[in-house]
Amino acid sequence: MQKVTIYTDGACSGNPGPGGWAAVLIYGEYKKEISGGCKETTNNIMELTAILEALKALKTECEVELYSDSAYSVNAFNQGWIYNWIKKGWKTADGKEVKNKEIWQEIYGLTKKHKVNFNKVKGHSDVELNNRCDELARTEIGKL
Repeated sequence: MQKVTIYTDGACSGNPGPGGWAAVLIYGEYKKEISGGCKETTNNIMELTAILEALKALKTECEVELYSDSAYSVNAFNQGWIYNWIKKGWKTADGKEVKNKEIWQEIYGLTKKHKVNFNKVKGHSDVELNNRCDELARTEIGKL
């Protein structure tokens, strides 16, 4: 199974407001940057979209080390929230509909195809590729 490293980030100017997402995918010596934006969105949607689009960009089954500064995204898997949501029919612990359910469902489906290890990184610190993703995401906002 191919080993891929992915860094992701999402950004929003206002919440909601115009937003951007970005990812850097690394396989061996190859590096690919992808990004996009949306005129009216939220920070969490952009964080999740970055993860989703990065996983969708993988052409074959991969073992993925994914790095994100979004505690919301990482904790959903590492703290098991998503498995509880699934058991409860995509409802939260207090019985409310899970926000951004459709994106979560797509990401979850891709974690069945790929072996994904989610890692939390500190945002706006010295993590070079996280900073690069932030720069790309903010550039996308500027294009809207």
